Formats: sequence, C-alpha cells, structure tokens
Amino acid sequence: MANLRDIRRRIKSVKNTAQITKAMQMVAASKMRKAQQAALSGRDYAQLLNRVIVSVRDAVEHSLHPLLQKREGNKELVILMTTDKGLCGALNTNVLREAMAFDPATTQFVSIGRKGTQFLARTKRNMVADFPLAERPTFAQCKQISKFCIEKFLDGTVDKVTILYPRFVNTLSQLPTTLPILPITSLDEAGLKSTYEPLPAIEGGMTFEPDAQSVLNAILPAYVHYIVYQTQLGTRASEQSARMVAMKSATDNAKSLVKDLTLEYNKARQASITNEILEIATAQLALG
Repeated sequence: MANLRDIRRRIKSVKNTAQITKAMQMVAASKMRKAQQAALSGRDYAQLLNRVIVSVRDAVEHSLHPLLQKREGNKELVILMTTDKGLCGALNTNVLREAMAFDPATTQFVSIGRKGTQFLARTKRNMVADFPLAERPTFAQCKQISKFCIEKFLDGTVDKVTILYPRFVNTLSQLPTTLPILPITSLDEAGLKSTYEPLPAIEGGMTFEPDAQSVLNAILPAYVHYIVYQTQLGTRASEQSARMVAMKSATDNAKSLVKDLTLEYNKARQASITNEILEIATAQLALG
C-alpha cells in the first residue's frame, strides 16, 4: 500500500493541475466564441462573392486570365496553417499528417503558425516563407501572404497553390482540409468548404465599369486574398474550440483521478488504523 504522505502529495498536485486546466478551459471558451463568430460571419459575404464572380466570369472570356489557367506541371505551393501553441488535442497532428502526403521533391511550403514551422524544419522540407498566426487575423496581414503566393504562381515558380488547414465544422469537430486555390478552377463554394448551397449568378443584366474584364482582373486577386483570410479565421476558431474541449477533458480526468486517489488514501488510512488497533490488542494480550 502506498505511503499516506505520497498519496496526499499526489492528490494536492492533481487538484492544482485541475485548477490550471479549468482556468485554461474558461479562457479558451471566451476566445472560442469570438473566433467562431468571426469565422461564421464571413459566410454571407462568401455567398455574395460567389455570385458576383460567377456573373463576371460568364460575361468575359475567363479562360484567358492567368489565375484561371491550368498548367501541366506538378510543382505545388502549400500554405500550411497550424497553431502557435499546443494543448489543443490532435488538431495539429491531424493537419501535419496530411502534410506528410505531399511529395517533398515537388512541393514548397509557406508556414503559418509555429507548430507547422517546427514540423517543416524537423522533416527538412522546402519552406520558402513563414508567417505568424495572429491572435486576431486582419485582412491586411493575410493579404501579404496571398500576394506572395500569387506572385509565385504568376512567375511560374509553382503550377498550383493549395491551402492545408483545420476546417472549423463545430465546437467538437475540426477537419484537416486541403483546399486548392490556384489556378481558380471552381467558384461554386467561393473557396470555402462550408455547408451552404452554392448560389447562381446574379441575374438582371449587370453593368460593369469600366468593363467586365477589368472587374475580373480586380476581383480574382481579391477572391484569393479573401480565401486566405477566411481560412485563417477558421484555423483560429478550430484552435480555440479544440483547446477548450481538450482542457475540459483534462479537467474531468483530473477530477476522476482525485476521486480514485482519495479512495486509495482512505483505504490506506483505514488499513493503517486497523494495523495499529491489532498491534495494541496484541500488546495487551502479551502483557496478560
């Protein structure tokens, strides 16, 4: 039977850990609500963006635009989105497992988040740039990343650009998702793997100023900028949701462990008391 002092020390240690994980759970829950609202609020804009792009695309010879042209090469640029910190369950592990599937000989990586940067350095993959994952990503910050990737695509360094990120589904589910963004081959979901149905083009005879081709030239880069921005918001929402769930699970496990240790402590204490009584009784019998 374990020493009573050791059991008491373990109980105290586990209780302190439970207090820390409980506090982290509450902090993550507060951040989670804000991050989820930011990620979900962009879906209405995504629907409208989808309809506008489809309308412009149908009005011009869109196959001539460089961002829409498919290429035969297999050189790929992957924007790898992970978190800066751990304690968020298997979120990063699932994303990095998908990253292992890309051919390192033909794939370049742009890392967003410290965990992805460490993974790429550890596995000696070709990382051409890394950016921090902001606590509250802004469109201006994300635009720097997307502009870098567009330049790589337009100058022929890579033949396609893909985003690998943890897609936010709900609080309990975050799925590692591979999202091709360049060349722009499908506008049905405006680059977002969301649950809403794609909407048709805007009807009613739209007028473009100065002309439809100029509008397309301006809106397609903006479309790519928006995808990178929205996926960063989704990554942040996934991180806080996964961390809140992980910390809640850790807190529950700590409480369960305290109960088991308390039961073990009571058994050990009872056994100690029983032994003392037996020793006293034996001593009395020996003295007659």
